[in-house]
Amino acid sequence: MDRRILAKIDDELESTEVAELCFLCRDVISGKRLEGITDAKQLFLRLEEKGLLENNYFLSQLLRTIRRADLLSHIETDSRQAEETDAQPALSQYRMMLYKIYDDMTKENLEKLKFLFNNDQRRKMELCNTALDVFVEMEKVGSLSNGNLSALYDMLREIDQQLASTVQNYMQGVPRQHQPSLPVSVDLQRVNNTPRPQPFLSIPESQLSCESESVYADAQSPTEPSPPPDPDSMDYYALTHNPRGLCVVINNENFLGIGLKSRGGTQEDAQALKDVFTRFGFEVEIHNNLTAGNMRTVIRMLGQRNFLRDDALVVCVLSHGLKDIVYGTDEEQVKLSELTEPFKSNAARTLAGKPKLFFIQACQGRQYQRGAVPCLPTQAQAEVETLSHWEADAGPLSNETVPWDADFLIGMATVPNCMSFRNTATGSIYIQELCRQLRKAAESSEKDDINTVLTRVNREVSRREYLAYKQMPEPKYTLTKKLVLKYVSADLDHVQK
Repeated sequence: MDRRILAKIDDELESTEVAELCFLCRDVISGKRLEGITDAKQLFLRLEEKGLLENNYFLSQLLRTIRRADLLSHIETDSRQAEETDAQPALSQYRMMLYKIYDDMTKENLEKLKFLFNNDQRRKMELCNTALDVFVEMEKVGSLSNGNLSALYDMLREIDQQLASTVQNYMQGVPRQHQPSLPVSVDLQRVNNTPRPQPFLSIPESQLSCESESVYADAQSPTEPSPPPDPDSMDYYALTHNPRGLCVVINNENFLGIGLKSRGGTQEDAQALKDVFTRFGFEVEIHNNLTAGNMRTVIRMLGQRNFLRDDALVVCVLSHGLKDIVYGTDEEQVKLSELTEPFKSNAARTLAGKPKLFFIQACQGRQYQRGAVPCLPTQAQAEVETLSHWEADAGPLSNETVPWDADFLIGMATVPNCMSFRNTATGSIYIQELCRQLRKAAESSEKDDINTVLTRVNREVSRREYLAYKQMPEPKYTLTKKLVLKYVSADLDHVQK
């Protein structure tokens, strides 16, 4: 952010407001780094070091929280702000809750609060000028934290029920988000008490039947020998049904709390996905603004579908996110594994051997991706030689395993720990490029498979800059055949129904 803009904001902030900003930043900047800060310029330098001033959102949250929205005019004139990220804002609701208590607390109640501490603690508390100072001291001795609010709640009940209700309301709204998550397998058992089906051998789709299945041992053959398989069919997934399958889009735009910003432009993404997958012959369902619980319900019900007459499944999630998770509109987390688990072959038997495509438009962290100039061939060779020596000393590097079962493709908008970008008018960079490349491949006479398409998406997205930063999509797959998506003709007379 422009230093001149930050200087203007600093000029209009009082010392008490700077102290309030420092308190709100204690979850992203260590207390030691905040000691000695006397003006906003020093705080802004600390925030810059953390990459929290690369766009306007975090600073806007801070100014709104301390009721200085009048200063937003300084930072909302940048025309580039049509581009946003889908990362979780770093300003915690826990700290904003404490700020609200401070803001509502009278001097009389502050003195009562100090009096409630024991003699050893009270000496330190007497030096505190505000409730924020009291909260910091409580955090230092471990009697106050996001997971430990009981002491504060009990004291506030003694002095002001309204202040205590602020803590109570926060505690009632937060627990599920902060309780340790149960393993996915336990969660699946909780919502579905039917016994887990045993692993089975997949057979060609033409032989698959829900009523009757025949599996032969290696030395055993059926009475009527089957014809030799078509060599081409062993390389490509079959797309023969009408419709091809189901495409489900979970499109989260408006969030219920104050921690996550509305995702302007996401409707453009949902429409683009609907248009392209409808032309591919898929039924498209769009679910707008789902809470985490509703997201799980939609996915669970989808997993119970009979996919016998489907060739493939497509699931698209458009939301805020962090590494390996996406957010519901209630700002609660859903693990990516929860989205894919119901469609593994041991859970959705009629999807076994069929492609399952997941496209996730969400950030995977708060870091920004930067660019680097490729080195010359001679430099590259020198680096390879250097690395080979290190490998000999440290042992060979093992390839990272892909944590998905067969026939999955997971298209992530960005690599782990980094942000993805979205234009508030035209949609996200990743989804719009994905749809463009899918259309281009569908209209081509070549049989470009989905991996080729996603490689082109990687290239096109990574070559551009967004707010002076880069974005690098990341596809992961365990596909066992090539998947080629082409437009379906209107009459579909030749297609099996």
